[in-house]
Amino acid sequence: MKLILVRHGETEGNVRGIMQGHLPGKLTKKGIEQAKKLALRLKDEKINAIYSSDLKRASDTAKEIAEYHKNVPLKFVKELREGDIGSFSGKKAEEIKGKPYPDDAENLKDMRKRAKIFLDKVYEKHKNHTILLISHGRISEVLITIILNKPLNYLEELGHLKNTSVNIFEIKEDKKHKVHLLNCTKHLE
Repeated sequence: MKLILVRHGETEGNVRGIMQGHLPGKLTKKGIEQAKKLALRLKDEKINAIYSSDLKRASDTAKEIAEYHKNVPLKFVKELREGDIGSFSGKKAEEIKGKPYPDDAENLKDMRKRAKIFLDKVYEKHKNHTILLISHGRISEVLITIILNKPLNYLEELGHLKNTSVNIFEIKEDKKHKVHLLNCTKHLE
């Protein structure tokens, strides 16, 4: 399976340093432009199915891409949502700095479990297809740790995925997956 994993365009929350979690998020003018450029970059890809987070910032990005892939099924799913950050949702990053992670939030292990179940399900259904996933920063990074068979502490080394970054993987039955592209935003240059 060829897996193309992308992050949504820039949001107002990104610009203001707001922790969004499960909040819908609204693309900025720049974010919409990024999504349009991403869509142009992916227009010639032979995509068999598109899965997007159902949160607005990702679904709006997915709709831009889907304009070039009108006959490709587009599914909005909760499994690709950003991690639920509970009571941290809507707060500025500096407000929560140094505070303990809230009890009502989804921890990284649970997020990884959710991502792994979804990835396995998609692989089973689309072994010989090209699949596009539109998601969010942290959940995409967690998906990458699964694909690369790395522990969660690899997130430190991986760093943050940029808005509309393209990540391309070849997913294989033997789990010896190949990375073709990681955190690439050349379409924005």
